Amino acid sequence: MAVSGLLVLAVGLWLRFDPNTVEVLTGDGAPYTFFIAVYILLGAGALMMVVGFLGCFGAIRESQCLLALFFACLVIIFGAEVTAGVFGFLNKEQISEEVQKFYSSSTVDTSPNGTAIVTSYYKALNCCGASTVEPKGELCADFPEDVKDCLTAITDFFDEKLYIIGYIGIGIAGVMIIGMIFSMVLCCAIRNSREVI
Repeated sequence: MAVSGLLVLAVGLWLRFDPNTVEVLTGDGAPYTFFIAVYILLGAGALMMVVGFLGCFGAIRESQCLLALFFACLVIIFGAEVTAGVFGFLNKEQISEEVQKFYSSSTVDTSPNGTAIVTSYYKALNCCGASTVEPKGELCADFPEDVKDCLTAITDFFDEKLYIIGYIGIGIAGVMIIGMIFSMVLCCAIRNSREVI
């Protein structure tokens, strides 16, 4: 379970500090909605690591109390991860739209800050322009003609990230369910063995 917690923590840290994610989702006025789910994931991963050690200690000591606490903590963590996953998938469109609006507002901002934000989107997402219909601006001179527009690139970016989170979340949920089953079986076995004695 501690290894699963480390994996969840690693994925959360990757999503939080991935250079492309940081460039796209930070800056003055940038939407923060995506990071809410990431912070829930980080908290759940750290808690899973601690709880994993608690479960191991409870199994070694054959303590029903620690195993029951381990089970209860797993249920809480499982609920937090399901909440983060549901939040991410239900708000995927909203998060993508917020980032697209932020990008669009930066394209009309002629200040150096607006230009820096737009340039960071171009580099991070390998895109240029706001749509395929409108003509490309002077910042797009270094990009080939068939490069993807940034609004489409933003949608693709979030689709890719959320599917990665989803697949890892399903795997971790399976490990957690197995951990909950084994902790209850072990707890019942310890109680039955003490009743026999």
